[in-house]
Amino acid sequence: MSSPEAKRASYDTLVAQTEAVLHGERDWLANLAQFAALVYNSVPQLNWAGFYRVNPRNDQELVLGPFQGKVACVRIAFSRGVCGACARTREIQLVEDVHAFPGHIACDAASRSELVLPVVVDGRLRAVFDLDSPEPSRFDAIDADGFQRAVAALVAGTDWA
Repeated sequence: MSSPEAKRASYDTLVAQTEAVLHGERDWLANLAQFAALVYNSVPQLNWAGFYRVNPRNDQELVLGPFQGKVACVRIAFSRGVCGACARTREIQLVEDVHAFPGHIACDAASRSELVLPVVVDGRLRAVFDLDSPEPSRFDAIDADGFQRAVAALVAGTDWA
């Protein structure tokens, strides 16, 4: 297990990599796809990393966006699951044991812990960024902060029209 300082430094690297990968490209779809691939391939102990975007036809529903991992649930109501809780509250959801989370949606039975972050642009929820791990208690406050900074770099480098 790495020290908290080393873990924080790894997120400094992830933020710098995010900025480098997105440099010169502002398209939201391309950037979300690149970000999901970057995270999935550089962060250990993940079995899914990707986005659920707010459905433009139903602002109380998330629809699958760019991701890396196994086939996923396509639509999630704001009233269901960890992603729905994040969308509903606009607060980071850090779940050490998904089986203990009321209403958890099991898209992949191998997932044991989850971290979901809101993607807010100009005060408007645009998506949530969802991370699943087969390891129980994989995510902690350092991960939440690090991914929050990486998502902020994504938001800053992207046109959301």
